Amino acid sequence: MRFMVLVKASEDSEAGVMPSTEMLAEMGRFNEELVKAGAMLDGDGLKPSRFGARILYDSAGAPTVTDGPFAETKELVAGYWIIDVKDRDEAIAWMRRAPFRNASIEIRPYLAVEDFGEALTPELLAAENELRAQAAAKAPR
Repeated sequence: MRFMVLVKASEDSEAGVMPSTEMLAEMGRFNEELVKAGAMLDGDGLKPSRFGARILYDSAGAPTVTDGPFAETKELVAGYWIIDVKDRDEAIAWMRRAPFRNASIEIRPYLAVEDFGEALTPELLAAENELRAQAAAKAPR
């Protein structure tokens, strides 16, 4: 079961303060454990929101772009993992071991095909699977 683990931003991460050498080493060891267990699919840090943009779509679908930075730090993401584990309990168990201090993370499961119900017709599923195959073939290795 795949989960996205969202690392919430802090005042430091939004200010561009980089982790210490010690924290990078601890995180490297934690990531190595995830990889050796076959749980880590991807993960990375994100630059502060001042480098980003938000797009808000109105009810007609018209987009409005707002450049960062964004005021509400507690609503921002500073990094992420994508993990593949047995269930929510295992995801929580892994993330309880993450070497954070004064931090917050959120663990959310991916939607599965069956979650979409009848709206995901066989034709739409086939098209989605084809797009995923094309994207995987182009992904950097």
